[in-house]
Amino acid sequence: MRLLSVRLIISLIVGITLVSLGFSYYEVLREKRLLRSQLERSSEEIGESFAMNVEKSWESPRALQRTVQRFGTREHLLGVAVYDLQGKLIAITPALQPLLGTVPGDVAHAITENRAQSSFGRLDKYRIHIFALPLHKDDAVLGGLAVVHDVDYIRAQNLRTWREAFLSILVQVFFIVLITLLIVRWSIAGPIARAAQWMRALRMGRISSRQQMPDLDLFKPLAWEVVTMAESLSQARSAAENEARLREAGESMWTAERLAVQIQTRLHGGRLFVVSNREPYIHQRDGKSLEVTVPPSGLVTALEPVLTACDGTWIAHGSGNADKEVVDGHDRLRVPPENPHYTLRRIWLSKEEEEGYYYGFSNEGLWPLSHIAHTRPIFRERDWQLYQEVNRKFAAAVIEEIADTENPVVLVQDYHFALLPQLLKEKRPDVRVAIFWHIPWPNPEAFGICPWQRQLVDGLLGADLIGFHVQSHCNNFLQTVDRVVESRVDWEHFSVTRQNHRTLVRPFPISVDFSDDKLIEPDSYGSDYLDRTGLLHSLGVETPFVGVGVDRVDYTKGIHERFRAIERFLEKYPKYQGQFTFLQIGAPSRTHIKRYHDLMGELEAEAERINWRFQSGKWKPILFLNRQHSHAEIDRYYRAADLCLVTSLHDGMNLVAKEFLAARHDERGVLILSQFTGAARELRDALLVNPYDIDQTAEAIRVALEMDPDEKQMRVHRMRRIIRENNIHRWAGNLITELCELRLDGADRPHGVRGNVTAA
Repeated sequence: MRLLSVRLIISLIVGITLVSLGFSYYEVLREKRLLRSQLERSSEEIGESFAMNVEKSWESPRALQRTVQRFGTREHLLGVAVYDLQGKLIAITPALQPLLGTVPGDVAHAITENRAQSSFGRLDKYRIHIFALPLHKDDAVLGGLAVVHDVDYIRAQNLRTWREAFLSILVQVFFIVLITLLIVRWSIAGPIARAAQWMRALRMGRISSRQQMPDLDLFKPLAWEVVTMAESLSQARSAAENEARLREAGESMWTAERLAVQIQTRLHGGRLFVVSNREPYIHQRDGKSLEVTVPPSGLVTALEPVLTACDGTWIAHGSGNADKEVVDGHDRLRVPPENPHYTLRRIWLSKEEEEGYYYGFSNEGLWPLSHIAHTRPIFRERDWQLYQEVNRKFAAAVIEEIADTENPVVLVQDYHFALLPQLLKEKRPDVRVAIFWHIPWPNPEAFGICPWQRQLVDGLLGADLIGFHVQSHCNNFLQTVDRVVESRVDWEHFSVTRQNHRTLVRPFPISVDFSDDKLIEPDSYGSDYLDRTGLLHSLGVETPFVGVGVDRVDYTKGIHERFRAIERFLEKYPKYQGQFTFLQIGAPSRTHIKRYHDLMGELEAEAERINWRFQSGKWKPILFLNRQHSHAEIDRYYRAADLCLVTSLHDGMNLVAKEFLAARHDERGVLILSQFTGAARELRDALLVNPYDIDQTAEAIRVALEMDPDEKQMRVHRMRRIIRENNIHRWAGNLITELCELRLDGADRPHGVRGNVTAA
């Protein structure tokens, strides 16, 4: 910084001096021209006035000499001289006589050319100006007149101007340098010094990157890069420390960094292409501002490290109102915005396509068909046609993206694209295709309701690998295949061979990201109580016991049954009236579908009915928060709750159960979990309930509130260990690794060989 200050001072002094000298030089020249112009006008006036008197006294040399002497006393006038036609001196002022013996050239020219002459020059030691003009009588030239001025005063004036300018330059340089140094110190050096201290503390591990960085408004681009670098440094430090700790403990935890390395190795320099309906980044225009949001999805957490590692491509429906503004001519965009590492390819759907393919066939047909939640699926011919058209549109986009890629790997997400695997294989047999079905697969009888079951099964069997959450869904799918199409189902290896193409069917239980306890802020445990108090106060809740539920408002989530269980709990155990409040976060979903629109009203009415029955004073048993909440907001509710209710009537996995446990770094709280969720297969230490059994769920609430603290901690500790070991990165690693290890020729593997990832 000292060297910078010295350089800045020298640069300012040189720069200001040169600029000031340039302006001063221009000012001196301008003043010199002005003084000379004034002198020329004065000489002309004097000369013309004097010439008239000389012409009158021409005949009398004595009178002529007196006239010359009288005019010679004016300011800056060195003298005047009169010459005849032959250049002979007739009269001259005494002061000029020793200097001007012969006729000056200007006078000779004035006589010869019969017009005034003017010039600047030197005469002995004087700088002079001579104004010469002819003398006349009756229009005949008699001789010439020379008016000589001393112009040294102009030089003296120029020197004074230079001296004043130099003093002004010194003063300006001093104050400008002083002010600049103060600005540098206050606005640049100070923030940079604070940033350096912050980075030094971060490097030494004394603070976390989550702590706010010092203000650097003057250097916004630099500030963003510093923040990104600091976060990368913090993540690298955390990953290294965590890996070392796990290696020391003999554990094997999957991290984003490990996942990236694992997949990069398995791809052998190839690229991964992900297809999903929902995009990882959404651009929304709010007035004049452009906002980028990340939808609440575990897929982004799971797949972004993989795509980043192999410079992959994510193909998805562009749903934001400003999505088209930021893509290039091929509908592509590099993401993440702050640190681009992979490509997002956006597909545009018309309102009719979105209505038929997404809201119609996918969510009014396949969704209720796959969830045994007693809502009748609706199948329309037009919706099926649009579902096929959109699948073909996505297939064309994928084929375009993989055109120049050898042995590409495509990972398709969910029930929106059941036809896509077969469409891809028809165009590119060499492509490796996996599809992960995020919802349950029903039994063959239930699936037989769908009029186009054969086409859906054929489309899925185009994949090399089909993933479900749990083994029972794999079994249901294989039974459906066995019943619907001609094929050979290998129950020993869980594969299907149809038309010489072999498809593996495997369970891959999806999970959540898991931040290890050692990476949490040191003071976060002590702040949990204060955070809970502040949260409840902001909601106007005053109660010692709190429960939480987090769901999309969907008929499969069992929110109705949950409310009735709370009502029954308060009936059976009135001592908890005024002591227990349940916070239900209900994110609106697909509200322009009639069943979902009606459900929102039904839940609000049910909550209001129960509150009216039991509430007293400021207390009420259910607080229904029916709006979207961010991950950070929901995390506060998880950490504040004594119990979490997950009462899905049928669910592929249900990540809320795992999110609740992942958030409980204090190893407190109780999870009440529906036995009809995929998560119930893993989280056996939860209180498992049948959500249709209202009394059983009510009893589970009582048990949770009265459970011994040591037992709570033991249960949560065991479940958190399961989630830590089987986190979202392990899910992605297992799925993509198995796909990459498949042989595409359909030949059987040697006995006992599996594609699953082994612990590193």
